[in-house]
Amino acid sequence: MRITSDEVERILKSNHIFNNIVLASKPRIVKVSLKSDIVIIWIGIWDAQSSSKAKSLINQRFNIGRFTATI
Repeated sequence: MRITSDEVERILKSNHIFNNIVLASKPRIVKVSLKSDIVIIWIGIWDAQSSSKAKSLINQRFNIGRFTATI
């Protein structure tokens, strides 16, 4: 399964844990290694200086298709 940054953005926007989160840019997808099927998805969010929104996402889990993503 290949995933695009547009798909990730759509998934994030449809998930309740991202209700008050505004993305600062498109998600960036980086494959862990050439032979791995694991990726890291980097997201930048608009947040207060206290980083309260980012802190609320730490250790949250959500589904991307049949896979579970952990923040």
